[in-house]
Amino acid sequence: MCRNIKTLFNFDPPATPEEVRAASLQFVRKLSGFTRPSSANEAAFELAVERVTEAASELLASLVTKAPPRDREIVAARARERNAFRFGRD
Repeated sequence: MCRNIKTLFNFDPPATPEEVRAASLQFVRKLSGFTRPSSANEAAFELAVERVTEAASELLASLVTKAPPRDREIVAARARERNAFRFGRD
């Protein structure tokens, strides 16, 4: 769907409220088609971001898994390796 929305569940340390809000903002941008809404749509846009953030936070808090938490640094390093291979960068 949107490459900027990252998996936030089962990480050590857990996702921060800022990360959840950033993912929610990306989701609302994708749905609405607006990067920045007009002043006429700004209130509805911000309300949607707020509600999606609340729903996402509730979801993350209620999910359970038996898998050990993933290390953010290891996941980020793997992503950098994939990108270097994909785009031919060092």
